[in-house]
Amino acid sequence: MRCPFCGNEDSQVKDSRPTDDYSAIRRRRACPGCGGRFTTFERIQLRDITVLKSGAKREPFEREKIARSMQIALSKRPVDSDQIDKAVSGIVRQLESLGDQEIPASKIGSLVMNALIELDIVGYIRYASVYKDFRKPEDFNAFVEELKSLHPGKQPKIAAE
Repeated sequence: MRCPFCGNEDSQVKDSRPTDDYSAIRRRRACPGCGGRFTTFERIQLRDITVLKSGAKREPFEREKIARSMQIALSKRPVDSDQIDKAVSGIVRQLESLGDQEIPASKIGSLVMNALIELDIVGYIRYASVYKDFRKPEDFNAFVEELKSLHPGKQPKIAAE
């Protein structure tokens, strides 16, 4: 593994252990060249997945894109990075269990929406505003009203001032 600090192509594994949900192996590494320490994660990948975008465009699936979009939707919300990582792992497992090598981006988006509504309603609404491409305030209002009727127990938590 290449050192991210000095570029040395050799590093030593100092410690290995599974993550909390056993979906990856966490390895602490040290670089003999500069002495820098860093962490890597090793994950199982059952198959290569290709994402079918609009306009018949195809691109390789990237787990990090899901994690990044969820982190943006959940920024400044009471959800920690471990919860996001577990949700992303669950989404990836669902995608791999579909058995399809090519998966529409819309399917991935709906799985992310399902995970977000369980984590945080505000994050869900933030993600939906981009995913559903709200163009005017009425689109947002209609979505929130639909949300209230379909998920009455999922109201945003407002912190006490």
